[in-house]
Parts: sequence; structure tokens; C-alpha cells
Amino acid sequence: MGAYIIRRLLLMIPTVFGIMAVSFLITQFAPGGPVEQALANLSGQNTGALERVTGSEGGDFAGQQAQGSNSSYRGSQGLPPELVERIEKQFGFDKPPLERFFSMLGNYLRFDFGESYYRDISVIDLILEKMPVSISLGLWMTLIAYGVSIPLGIAKAVRDGSRFDVWTSTAIIIGYAVPGFLVAIVLVVFFAGGSFWQFFPLRGLTSPGWESFPWWQQVLDYFWHLALPIFAMGLGAFATATLLTKNSFLDEIGKQYVVTARAKGLTENQVLYGHVFRNAMMLIIAGFPGAFIGVFFGGSLLIETIFLLDGLGLLGYLSIVNRDYPVVFATLYIFSLMGLIIGLISDLTYMWVDPRLDFEGRDV
Repeated sequence: MGAYIIRRLLLMIPTVFGIMAVSFLITQFAPGGPVEQALANLSGQNTGALERVTGSEGGDFAGQQAQGSNSSYRGSQGLPPELVERIEKQFGFDKPPLERFFSMLGNYLRFDFGESYYRDISVIDLILEKMPVSISLGLWMTLIAYGVSIPLGIAKAVRDGSRFDVWTSTAIIIGYAVPGFLVAIVLVVFFAGGSFWQFFPLRGLTSPGWESFPWWQQVLDYFWHLALPIFAMGLGAFATATLLTKNSFLDEIGKQYVVTARAKGLTENQVLYGHVFRNAMMLIIAGFPGAFIGVFFGGSLLIETIFLLDGLGLLGYLSIVNRDYPVVFATLYIFSLMGLIIGLISDLTYMWVDPRLDFEGRDV
């Protein structure tokens, strides 16, 4: 087991390197980078942007625009070369791409992500500021989804073909078919002051003055703010895990070792949870990392937007739109590491559920 863990950890190095290299290469050819955006502002006579980029000498540069520029950047026509060079230096584009890439990797190994291009804050502080929203949505959504789906899937497998199985399947499929953002909009309209009632808050994870609340009121207020977002995200999240659990249990229940266990006089609960559960849960555990990562990193973007929750999903999207590359690469780096680590934890959980698995004999 120790050797397998070491191999997996070592394999993370080239994997992360490849992800970052491909992403960095794509940004080199993507139009509308930060330098081009700054130049476009200046070409449009945006004096406020000129002051922010060039400082007190902005007026001198503005007076030299007629000199022209030989830069290949779009929007640099009519701007002096000195100004273009200053903007390149400000965003770190005055160095060759390879030097910038390996310098970035060296900093990332120390978890030094630099400063945001457009916000007066370090990238790590910005990520930590948004992290509570994404952790809250991802953690509670995953726990609730699996906490409901697994018992429900087992009950459906035991009662396969019954009326309970039919109507729960119908409800699950309908919930899965309705988009989460549509459910979120309906909830806002009816229960968050949209057009009818104001039962739930619409902004943030806590109410003003939350720090002064008693601890029990803080807990209630926290879940009061999360109630609608979690419901909107979770309505369709139960379908996959529930049906996967049901089908996995049905497959195991039909095997010979279950017939033998029942012939020995074991109760149904002993058969289900003492023998079937361990084998049937392998597929469920296999899907856990993907479910968690999907909710934590990408699945909450629309929910964050509708319920005015400022989390990592919204931060990543806005950073891509604004070409805020330090934030884009930092979030990608962190997400990649967390995804690989969660995948390793998932494999280790396999062994905890089924000790018969031999990781030492695997190549990776």
C-alpha cells in the first residue's frame, strides 16, 4: 500500500505539469489577453485606464500617440512603443513564454500565486475569500445527496418492481430532467422575495451581525441561507446515485453467495449489510470523487449567480472572461491537485470497503 501511494503521488507531478502546460499554451493563442485589453482601453481614450497603467507620466505618453507603435498587439496602433513595453512589463509579458511558464511553476510549488491583474489583492487571499461558499455548497450537497441516495437505492432494490419503486423512480427522473437553474429561479420567485413570499434570504452565507449571534443561532442562520441553493442543486443530484445504488445492489443480490448466505439462516439485514453492501458500494465509491469535484468546482456557477453567492465557480468564470490569468492558473492548479488527491483517497477507500483489493500489484 505504501509503495502504491508513493507511485500515485509521484504520478501527480507530470499530470499537473501537463495540465498547466496545455492551459498555458492555449492562453498564448487566445485573443483579448490582458495586454490587449489595456491597449484597447488606451486606444479608446480611456484616461482613467491610462492613469492606472502609466501613472503620472500618462499625459506625456498620450501626447506621443501619434508616433505610432510597431507592436503586434491589437489596439496598439497609435500608441508609443514605450507605453506598450510598460504595459507588457506590468503584466509580466515582457519575458519569453517559456521563462514565464517555468517561473510560474516555481512560484506555484511554493503556493505563491502572485497578484490579481484587476483586483488589489493577492490571488491566494482572493481564493480563500471565496472558498467558504464553494466548500459549503460542495460538501453539504454531496453529503446530503449520498446520505439520501444510498438508503433510497437500497430500499428500491429490495422492493424492485413494487409501487414504491415505480413512484420513486418517476419522481427521481422528473427531478433529474428539470434543470437546477430553473428550479433556483422558481425558488427565488416564490420564496426569496421575487414576487411572492420572503421566507429565505437571497445573498451570502450569513446574515448581517452573524458574529454576535449565539452559536445555535449562527448554525440555524447558516443553514437558512443554504436551504434554497442546496435544494436547487440537489433535486437532480439524487437520480444518478440512487439508480446506481439500486442497480448495483440488484446485481449483487442475484449472485450465488447471497443465496448461500440466506440458506445459512442469515437475516435479510445481515445479508444486505454484511455481504452485499461491501461489494455493491464499489461503484458508488468510484463515482464519489467525480460527484464532489463536479459540485465543488463547476456545478455551482449558475446557483452562485442566481442566489448571489460569491464562490469559486463565479470567480473562475469571471477570471476567464476578464483574462485575469493569475487567478485562472491558480484555481486550475488548486483544482487539479485536489482532484488528483481525491482520486487517491477514493482508491484507498476501496480497500477499506473491500480488503481483497491488492493495490501493491497495480502498475499505477
